[in-house]
Amino acid sequence: MTDCKIPAENLLPGVEGLKGPLSCLNQARYGIGWGAIGAAMACYDTALRYAKERKQFDNKPIASHQLVQEKLVWMITEITKAQFLALQVGRLKDLGRVHPSHISMLKMNNVWMALETARSARAILGANGIVDDYPVMRHMNNLESVSTYEGTHDIHKLIIGERITGIPAYF
Repeated sequence: MTDCKIPAENLLPGVEGLKGPLSCLNQARYGIGWGAIGAAMACYDTALRYAKERKQFDNKPIASHQLVQEKLVWMITEITKAQFLALQVGRLKDLGRVHPSHISMLKMNNVWMALETARSARAILGANGIVDDYPVMRHMNNLESVSTYEGTHDIHKLIIGERITGIPAYF
């Protein structure tokens, strides 16, 4: 990009520095924070339905097993916490008080939660967790890519770390 010239008509109007492009990133990250909840809910709903219907050992649903219930409880608890985080960041956004670190926390937490939910759902479904009869693996694959674009988990940790310490650690 040495000596790369950008015509004035291609510049973002009224924007100086990286503020304009970064504001687009923040909006995308905010949307991802909400979208991850949807993917997690789809995986949870699939796992719950499957666990109630799938019978094994004395014709009992696998939902009657402690380890399956533990996974389901973890999933719905984390989904609920993610919903509250997204709601609060949305409220801050509406008030004009949101900081990019809030959005980073939302994106980082909710994508992680959704990936872990998809992994738990896949475990509950057993071998059926990897076939396309169920949406779990599709969501997991999508979430793996979402975890990378618009900033990786580590990038968001740096953004949040700078906010809480006042010291950038990017260099």
